Amino acid sequence: MKTRGPAANDGLHLKPFRGLRYVPERVRSLAAVTSPPYDVVVRPDGLHHLESSDPHNIVRLILPQAPTADARPRRAADTLADWLRDGILAADAEPALYVYEQRKGDLLQRGLIGALELSPPAHGVVLPHEDVMPHVVEERADLMRTTGAHLEPLLLTYRGDGGATGATSVIERATAGTPLLATTTEDGFSHRLWAVTDPAELSAAAEDLAGHQALIADGHHRWATYLRLREERSGPGPWNYGLVLLIDTARYPLRVRAIHRLLHRLPVAAALEALEGSFRVRPLDLPLEDALDALADAAGDGNAFLLAGDGRFHLVDRPDPALLERTVRRDRPEAWRALDATVLHATLLEHVWRVPDAPEHIAYLHDAEAAVTQAERNGATAVLMHPVREEVVRDLARQGVTMPRKSTSFGPKPATGLVLRSLALD
Repeated sequence: MKTRGPAANDGLHLKPFRGLRYVPERVRSLAAVTSPPYDVVVRPDGLHHLESSDPHNIVRLILPQAPTADARPRRAADTLADWLRDGILAADAEPALYVYEQRKGDLLQRGLIGALELSPPAHGVVLPHEDVMPHVVEERADLMRTTGAHLEPLLLTYRGDGGATGATSVIERATAGTPLLATTTEDGFSHRLWAVTDPAELSAAAEDLAGHQALIADGHHRWATYLRLREERSGPGPWNYGLVLLIDTARYPLRVRAIHRLLHRLPVAAALEALEGSFRVRPLDLPLEDALDALADAAGDGNAFLLAGDGRFHLVDRPDPALLERTVRRDRPEAWRALDATVLHATLLEHVWRVPDAPEHIAYLHDAEAAVTQAERNGATAVLMHPVREEVVRDLARQGVTMPRKSTSFGPKPATGLVLRSLALD
């Protein structure tokens, strides 16, 4: 994805920073203090598991627990200060760009972590593809503002030429050296990190990235938060930059997965009853993996969803065209109108089930099994989704069209806790 030209606001400007990292001798293991991104942690089970894995697990900063919501950011800030004082976390001696590698079986992912200069969507440098929820931006803003830190990098992608050139060549030269850290997390991924401090290498990466634009693969709410916090301050400074991981997907392709919905207050029986006459519904007495395969087959012919929560699966497809015509807005491209997430929110949630898009009614889960388990445990309905193709995401983003919130899950996502950014150090 190339930018429009050499104007001052064009291109990606990735700045080295002094990373905050765990001191290995002060924790049980690096794997025990890492976490998935805050919005991937399955609560409460996953949260409690991470908290108990090590008293210094990063989840205590990204999802701080306190009696009231207002107290949580202060709890995180106090915890961060304690860990810095006690030598649990320490700053690297000099600014660096960090090469980050994830590996599992045949999957290999490499990219650069740095502080990216912020730019609004109108500049066409960093392209969002999903809407955000204001209450989540508010929550993340309170946390970043109070801690004065960026605790986990966003995942951004750009398209190089597919070869080991430019920033990619810098990355691959770095991986020939000794890493700063190496660990394997319980999901089977190995993680390694290198610091790039050589001026010539930093210059080579900067020159290459200045010719590209990026797509937000994961972290729309944090990007919106970065922009909001920058607006609160005037003039240059550390808040003009945000912590990101940049991946060249021409060299290291990402996987795109779906994000599922959990409808807290809608039992499966009521959901099915409301669908009569507007969608085809077929019960499936299959295990989860086979049911997801059936969903994939049905999605090849149009909109399709898998409902769960009553001990079996229900394949929902073939919506009434007249219903879609009445409920899906017409002022968007056809590719947007045909998205499963569009039909789910505009047709099913708003018109058929009348479920408000609010946290007390809907949860967003990345793991299908977790969504099914929670639905069955609480008498709710899980709506399992089929992933969107990456080229559809990019095409809509280039047109400036955002998809419904939580439409995609790009991965693998960076592990949280390997490197943090303190704005006080910039």
